[in-house]
Amino acid sequence: MKRILIIDDDMDMCNLLGRFLQKKGFETESSHSGSKGIAKFKESKFDVVLCDFRLGDKEGREVLKEIKQFDPDAIVIIITGYSDIKTAVDVIKAGAFDYITKPLIPEEVLSVIGRALTQSAEDGDGEKPAAATQTTVARKPGRPVADEGFLVGQSAATKELYRQIELVSPTNYSIILYGESGTGKEVIARTIHQNSARKGQPFVAMDCGTLSKELAGSELFGHVKGAFTGALGDKEGHFELANGGTLFLDEVANLSVEIQAALLRVIQERKFKRVGGTKEMETDVRIIVASNENLQDAYRKGKFREDLFHRFNEFSIVLPALRHRKEDIPLFAEFFLARANLELNKEEVEGFDPEVMQIFLNYPWPGNLREFRNVIRRAALLTSSGRVNARVLPAEIIDTEGYAQQFVQHQQEAPVVASAHHPIAHKETDLKNAAAQAEYDTIMNVLKQVNYNKSRAAEILKIDRKTLYNKIKSYQP
Repeated sequence: MKRILIIDDDMDMCNLLGRFLQKKGFETESSHSGSKGIAKFKESKFDVVLCDFRLGDKEGREVLKEIKQFDPDAIVIIITGYSDIKTAVDVIKAGAFDYITKPLIPEEVLSVIGRALTQSAEDGDGEKPAAATQTTVARKPGRPVADEGFLVGQSAATKELYRQIELVSPTNYSIILYGESGTGKEVIARTIHQNSARKGQPFVAMDCGTLSKELAGSELFGHVKGAFTGALGDKEGHFELANGGTLFLDEVANLSVEIQAALLRVIQERKFKRVGGTKEMETDVRIIVASNENLQDAYRKGKFREDLFHRFNEFSIVLPALRHRKEDIPLFAEFFLARANLELNKEEVEGFDPEVMQIFLNYPWPGNLREFRNVIRRAALLTSSGRVNARVLPAEIIDTEGYAQQFVQHQQEAPVVASAHHPIAHKETDLKNAAAQAEYDTIMNVLKQVNYNKSRAAEILKIDRKTLYNKIKSYQP
């Protein structure tokens, strides 16, 4: 039986990874610090070492160096985050076999271990160990980014997104992130920060969506005692907290005109005053903002300052909606399931029925990655063992696979106008039928706009879902 040493200061990760590998036929031991891991390696024989790059007492490169000095043939695999990939590559040059990115995908761990053991056997007596043959599987594409546990997919839209991130991260440009709700704008902002020269400095995020003018000013710039009712003491604002690092402003279009003017002054002069204060304070922050609304359209409508827009718009990135990157859906499904298993401390949920994956691919995901993650978490909680099946999915997900898909086909076969194929077209043209025709056109147009998400369509039409379902059924030829 092949023996694996896991070195990670995260005890939960050690336990979870250890149990998983034991089920695959390996014997495992764990150490929660670099020093203890090195000592344990010297005391006993291990075939593979899985070592986290960031440990409490040592870096992975130090552990690698000491283990290699003791045993030059030792197989060491580095576990790293996306922001450490360049460093991890350097560590591989120093003798590590390979690296695996966090959060760990079980099949990828098995793949790398299998390749390592196979190569070791080929370099030795030429006999491949049984464990290596049994555990070697196809390595799945995709890698996680930043500290949020976010997966990078393999679709063309995703590759273009991360190409832009790679280009702009090392600069000091201000950035506008555009994207629908749930596409991961804050995670992308953190990723840019982690891959910039400011990565060792604070990253501070602020949601501007629901803040009043007074509260927004206090949150951004801080306040002094007595500045307004309820200001019982001095408070640091986000510009102070983020000094030297990155400030992320989500839903920036919702800031009042007064706060926009104050924000422009800070960006221009890199100085500000706390609300109610007289002392000027200096700040050095990189600003990344996010918006569901096109800020260029907003300033043309008079809702956003044009000069502030141009200050922010040194570089803009559009985050693709999940429905536009369907090639990534199976990757994200497995990834979110692995995270849910870890969160729930359960290993029994192994994957998804083919029917479930097809439902995922057909559903338009109006809530994007946030909605997808929540659906997976719910499914994992309701699944006791084996694979996730359709019975544990929310009703609206399954319904989309049924009626809504029929209407996608119906829309393709019949335009949303009166025609020979239209169920209302054969009736007499009177006021009642004209109203029915108009109702049909309105409902079908709204369904089309929201990618046949009937819950969202019902909200827009200001009717309940049951009423919408009944109307849809009545239109069937």
